[in-house]
Parts: sequence; structure tokens; C-alpha cells
Amino acid sequence: MSRLYNIAIVGASGAVGEELFRVLEEQNFPVGDILPLASARSAGSTIEFKGKNYTVEELTEDVFEGRDIDIAFFSAGGSISAKYAKYAVEAGAVVIDNTSHFRMDPNVPLVVPEVNPQDIASWRETGIIANPNCSTIQMVLALKPLYNLYGDIKRVDVSTYQATSGAGKTGMQELVQQMQDFFAFKLDQSKKKAFTHQIALNVIPQIDKPMPNGYTKEEMKMTNETAKIMGANIPVSATCVRVPVLRSHSEAVTVRFADSVEVDVEKVRAALNAFDDVEVMDDLEHSIYPMPTISTDTDITFVGRVRKDIFEDNVLHMWVVADQVRVGAATNAVRIAQKWIELEG
Repeated sequence: MSRLYNIAIVGASGAVGEELFRVLEEQNFPVGDILPLASARSAGSTIEFKGKNYTVEELTEDVFEGRDIDIAFFSAGGSISAKYAKYAVEAGAVVIDNTSHFRMDPNVPLVVPEVNPQDIASWRETGIIANPNCSTIQMVLALKPLYNLYGDIKRVDVSTYQATSGAGKTGMQELVQQMQDFFAFKLDQSKKKAFTHQIALNVIPQIDKPMPNGYTKEEMKMTNETAKIMGANIPVSATCVRVPVLRSHSEAVTVRFADSVEVDVEKVRAALNAFDDVEVMDDLEHSIYPMPTISTDTDITFVGRVRKDIFEDNVLHMWVVADQVRVGAATNAVRIAQKWIELEG
């Protein structure tokens, strides 16, 4: 009988935490015992996993002691990971962190398993493996097969169309509530909690805090994380926009290769289709291309609208869509755990 692994999930009652339970069950992950953890407010509620109910416990500094946890997923915000991850590590668990706190720590591997699985091996330095930003994950899944095909990427320009799921349950609830208020002719009375501006029937060209260089923190995450994951200093310029979609982020990506490269669209499609967990949907004549309604609740990164630039032969444009809660968070975290087991086993 193969070994079972005891799992802790910090942020068990949040959107990503709930999705982690679903993905673990769907993937038939070798789970032994489960320790769901959350704030004092959520403690005492129950989580169902494979027909068994588990009581959510309050996250404390000593909750991991004597629990024999093998893998601890953290999905409760950067400040929570900063304070509590070390206690999970000290208790003997490997921490897979879904927040931004550890991503750019040079001693912590930042991993998309299909792209840089070799980096997992350095987990022992801190006991922590970082899960990248959701928008970064789906973009590098599309960039890696192109990097393998044509070599160095000289520049990437990306505009993101990010769903309200990126702001968690409160973001999705706010969109639904504002749409209900719109049809009740009281949108002007809707409260704004997750977003600074109205999100229903609107787009907001700011995600996260502004930075001194005029970009936002979210945009700089894509720049810095891509270089770390790909192991190459690829210039990435991002514009991140919140859109009134419940789940799944979309990205318009422009890739510039070396001047000597002449993009072959059919070869690009073939390379993308051959890459793990990437699927091409690209038939403009028949209106076939990725959309949030197609990618939501799947573990696939979809690519469409693949085309060579009309002015420069070494420039490629594409449209990339994936479920932010799954591919951009829960599924990538579970894939990291699966690869960690493979390497450690």
C-alpha cells in the first residue's frame, strides 16, 4: 500500500481552501488525515472530504505540534503565512504557500510544476515552496513551450482581464450583489468592499497597490515572478485589469523572439498542444477560442487567437485563459505537492 500524507489547509473556509479540498479529492491524492484551519471566526464549522466531516480548528502557533502533518497548504493571506508558516515547518511539514509573501525570497523555490519542477529540490532550505501569482502561472504555462521552441524570449507584453475570484469570495459576492442591485434600480446604493470602484458593468485598470514606477504591485509580480520561474531575465510589461467576470482570468499576450526567428503559427499551436495541461482552442472562422465560461472549473490553461504579427515576423500574439481559483491557485498547489512526493519518494 502506498504511503498516505497528513494534510493541513490554512484558510480552509476561503475560496482557494475550499477548492483545494475539491482538487485533492478529484486527483485521488493520497490523503491520510486532514487538519482544516482558519480564523477564530470560522473555527467550529465543518468541512466534508470524501464523505467524512472534519471540524475547522483555529490557527494558532502551537496547532501543528504533535499532529504529524506532512504537507501544509497556506491560503489565508500573506500576513498569516508570514506569522504561522514557520510553526508548520518546525513541526515537520513542508509548506506550500499560496500567498505572495515568500515568492521572491531567494531561498524559497517558486514553482509551476510543468515549467520548473527541478526547483522543488531546494525546498529543504526553508521548508517552504511558493505558489506563484495566478496570472503569472497561466502565462508561463503558455510561454514555456514557446521558449522551448524558439529559444530566448526578448520581451513579453501582457494585458490581463482578471475575474473577481482574484479577490476571493468577497469579490465574487460583490459582483453578484451589484448586478442584483442594478436590476433593482439601486446600484447607486451598493456597498464597495472588495473593490474601490463599482465592478458590475465596469472595468477597473488597477489591481493591488500603486508602485513608484507607475505600475501596480500585481503587474510587478508578473514581471518578477516570470523571471524567477523561467530562469531567464525575460522583460515583462503588464497591465492588469479587473473585469466583471466571476471566475477565470484572461490575458492578451504578445511575445517577441530574437530577430532571426520567423514565427510559424502551426508549429506554435503544435508546441502548445503538446505541453502538459495546455490546450489550444483556435478556430476564429467558427468563433472557437478560450473564454472564462469554458475554462471555469477545469485544470487546463487554454490558448487561442494565435497569430503572427502583421508587421514583424518575430512577434507572436495569443489569448490565454484559465480558472484562477484552480490553475492559478489550488490545482497548481496540489501539482506541487504531487511533484514533491514524487521527488521525495
